Formats: sequence, C-alpha cells, structure tokens
Amino acid sequence: MDCSPADLQGLFGTNASSAAAEYICGRFDAVSSKFIDTGYAVDNTYLLFSTYLVFSMQIGFAMLCAGSVRAKNTMNIMLTNVLDAATGGCFYYLFGFALAFGTPSNGFIGRHFFGLSQFPSPSFDYGFFLFQWAFAIAAAGITSGSIAERTQFSAYLIYSSLLTGLVYPIASHWFWSVDGWASPGRADGLLFGSGVIDFAGSGVVHMVGGIAGLWGAFIEGPRIGRFDHSGRAVALRGHSGTLVVLGTLLLWFGWYGFNPGSFVNILKTYGESGSFYGQWSAVARTAVTTTLAGSTAALTTLFGKRLLAGHWNVTDVCNGLLGGFAAITAGCSVVDPWAAVICGFFSAWVLIGLNMLAEKVQYDDPLEAAQLHGGCGAWGLIFTGLFAKKEYVNQVYGGAENRPFGLLLGGGFGLLGAQIVQILAVTAWVSVTMGTMFFALHKLNLLRISHEEEMDGMDVTSHGGLAYVYEDKVHNKGGEIQL
Repeated sequence: MDCSPADLQGLFGTNASSAAAEYICGRFDAVSSKFIDTGYAVDNTYLLFSTYLVFSMQIGFAMLCAGSVRAKNTMNIMLTNVLDAATGGCFYYLFGFALAFGTPSNGFIGRHFFGLSQFPSPSFDYGFFLFQWAFAIAAAGITSGSIAERTQFSAYLIYSSLLTGLVYPIASHWFWSVDGWASPGRADGLLFGSGVIDFAGSGVVHMVGGIAGLWGAFIEGPRIGRFDHSGRAVALRGHSGTLVVLGTLLLWFGWYGFNPGSFVNILKTYGESGSFYGQWSAVARTAVTTTLAGSTAALTTLFGKRLLAGHWNVTDVCNGLLGGFAAITAGCSVVDPWAAVICGFFSAWVLIGLNMLAEKVQYDDPLEAAQLHGGCGAWGLIFTGLFAKKEYVNQVYGGAENRPFGLLLGGGFGLLGAQIVQILAVTAWVSVTMGTMFFALHKLNLLRISHEEEMDGMDVTSHGGLAYVYEDKVHNKGGEIQL
C-alpha cells in the first residue's frame, strides 16, 4: 500500500490541503506497516508450530525404538534418542547451521553464522534455525535404530556429533541452500535446468540417516542369534508392540509439521490477491498427499505380508506406513493426491523387497531403518522425478523459465536426472564420511560391545539397571520375602 501526498493534495480545496494529504497518507502507511508486521508474525508462528510438531517426532522415535528392541536394552536406546537431540542441539548450533545455510557461500559448504553469530539476519530468524535443528536430529535418530542393541555408548556420541555437525549439514546445503550446487532455488546454473526437488528431505534427511545406519550395521555385523548356523534368519522380536504403535502414531502426527511445515511460511498468494487459493492451500494439499501415501503403504504392507507370511503383523504395518511417509517427503508439495497413492503402494513393496534381501545377505537392522529410510527415501526421489506436476512446481519453486517437471506428465528427463544425481551424491557422501568413521571405530575397538555385554543387555552392563522393575513375592511359613 503506497500513498503519496501529492496525489491527494488536488482533491482538497482548502489551504490545509497539503497537511490533510500528508496526514491521510501517514495513516495509510501506519496501517500498511501493521499488515507487514502481522505477515511476519503469522509466518513465524506457523514455522514455530511446525517446529514443535517435528520435534515431537523425537518422542515417536524413542517409543518406536524402545518397542522394537528387547527389554534388556530399553534404557540404552531411550538414552541415545535423548542424546541425539541434546548432542545435535550443541553441534548444530556451533557448526551445523552455518555449514548448511551460511550464505553467501559457495555451492558446496556454507561459511557464515557459526554459533549463530550475526543472527538474526534479513534472511533467517531464530525460528528457522530451530526448525532445521529438528530435522538434523531426526536424521541422527534414524541411524541409532540401525545399530541398536550392540553398539558401545561412546560410539553413539561420536557418530551423532559428526552426523549433525558436519555430514547432514553439508548434504542439506547442496540441496536446500540457495547457494547449493543442486538446489532448485539457485539464481542461475540449475542442475539440468531444474535442480533437485527434495522438498522435505527424502534424500537429505531419510537417505542420509538410512545410509549412515546401513554402514554402521554392516560393519558391526548382526546381533548374536539373529541368524543360525545355517544362515537362516531368526526373529529377535522387540519387547513391546504397544510402544511400536504409539511411536508410529506420534511420528505420523509429527509428519504434519515435517512436510507441510517445510513451506516455512504460509501467508503467500499465488497470483492475484484476494483469491481463496494460495500457499495455505498448498500446505493443506501437502498434508493430504502425506496422509494418502502413508495410508496406502500401510494397507499394501498389511495384505502383502499376509500373502507372503500368512499373518497380520502390526509391526510390519507400522514400518510400511513410515516407509510411505519417507517416500512422499520429497515430492509431497508438487504431486496430486492420486499420485501419492501410487507412491505409497510402491514404497511398501520397496520395503518388503529390501527386507527380504537383507535376510538373504544376513544384514541385521533391528528397526529396518536403512531399508525404510534409505530405500524408500530413494524411491521417493525417483517418484518425484516421474510425477511432479508443472503447475505445483512453478508455484512452489518458480523462478526458472520452462522448469522441468515429472517425466510421466510430459516434463522431460531434466528433473528425473537431477533426482538420480542426488541419490548418487548422498550415497557417496555419507558412505565416505560415516562409513569411514564406523570403520575407524571398529578398528579401534570402540564400536561393538563385548559378547558378554550383548548377552546380558546394555541396561545392566552400561546404564545401572533394567528399564522395568519386577517384584516377585515368595510365600513361606515365616511370611513374605521380596526377591
């Protein structure tokens, strides 16, 4: 809203016309400033609310991990989830955010805002830092599930610090920073004319965490008793299906901040002001595509496992649901709801197939995290390259002329090519960094616990006692004796 006193002065016939015009324009300017302030407040409130939802996923991760391990390791896995958040908070504050979003920078690594110096800036406020921190610790939480029940506690601290302070931030800089070499937000030089569309992190978050977990679990080897002498898989079931379901539903709830919240703001119009359609509609559509992908994956897993194994398994359904969420995370903002159903259907079979392969090669991942987050995350990137809709791509990313969109919708190979490059780049980067770190810890005898500790359980050997206290009473002639 612009107001010029010179434009209004001719409308008044009094000697005070100049003063009257200046007064009216002053009121218009004041109202306009209030609208600007309100817009910032609405967008920041939306971002903070989304951050709280994403952080609530840590509760879901903790419950899911606890239910998926045996009771003797519950305290250990719960503590690692708490420390993922705490360690990640410190290291993302000191280094991570700067390496990820420290603009202006080069295409490979950020170089400003270490320790949040010169913060807030015209580009970023504190809410954005908090939102990105919640994503960083989600990646660390994924990895902890892969190496559960057999990893030294010191190794958890080392990998979590490296992942949240260096590995994840640099990967997120490549694809999410406006300076990143493969970012869709670059001013020029877009990869294949498109840049990578990884809206909320199928690659940046899920593949990074999943591939890190893959290397950790591979180098450690399977848990004792996971495979018999003939190589057949032996089920080492988690101790609580209740916690698995609770954790899954909490993660579902948090995903409504993870995916829709990645718009970062909500008060933005598409085209003419005053329309019912704007970014608020895209936010809602993203929540719908997220819901449909997860729901379809859950049902596909339910009936698929029924056909393959002959029973209805709640843990399989929960993992299938999460696999659908991990897959749709890349393209949730740029696909139609019908496409999300396709995404969820195929993500379920990707997870089932990778789990069958894992058993054949005697790979042991207690939470199926590498298969779920790494495998389904990679499928989600390919899916986006196939089904991204031109209208939505232009609304969400804009900028580039004739930007490529989904191959199957007539958008050419540009976007799909960029997505494949991301899969290869993330795989290579995480393998070189986290794979090397896990191998070094293994050689230094700092990775896996001893045979005796694994048999007894880490709650007793490392954490001072069991998670659950049982009181058994024996009756004798002299009274009750508590054991």
